[in-house]
Amino acid sequence: MLHVLYLIGVSAFAASGVLAAHRANMDPFGGIVLAYAAAVSGGTLRDLILDRNPLYWTHDWVLLTVVGCVGLATMVFLRFRTLPQRSLLVVDAVGLAVVTVIGARAALDEEVTPLAVLILAVLTGVAGEVIRDVLCGEFPPLLLREDFYATAALAGALSYLGLDAGGLGATPAAAVAAGVVFALRLGAIFLGLHLPRPRDL
Repeated sequence: MLHVLYLIGVSAFAASGVLAAHRANMDPFGGIVLAYAAAVSGGTLRDLILDRNPLYWTHDWVLLTVVGCVGLATMVFLRFRTLPQRSLLVVDAVGLAVVTVIGARAALDEEVTPLAVLILAVLTGVAGEVIRDVLCGEFPPLLLREDFYATAALAGALSYLGLDAGGLGATPAAAVAAGVVFALRLGAIFLGLHLPRPRDL
């Protein structure tokens, strides 16, 4: 079940990569590059830090096929339909929610410290977005423009860590924690939620 959840997360990031490429007027090859970069960068960074070999995506043909198919399907869709302005942010929120939780699960499986779990979960969630935006020439990346981005990932990682410690099953814990991340991101996107700023204190 967690693998299916992961496929949903990387699919969302793949679609967000193509949407970002479309917005940057890139050609189809650029769209596919961004689809894969957004989808696998976070997990790659996590596995490198954890010294996990081989990298998870190098032997998962299903994941690579899904990312490619989602990327191509998104390109075809964009030829016929114009998406709402906030579509990239919403799709990205799905990817952030799912991939953050999967990063937390992978870190727990390696029996690292709770603080390391939080760090690795957040890095897994945000790295793909950073790489995507850098390749698109967007600076600062979304991570630095939205204060409820890494914070949302951290809240989800904390939720997952607490639920796991409380004995909740892996799949229910993942669903609840991903829901926390997604809800916070939607709140930031549509309601303008943000952390208190120095001028507000």
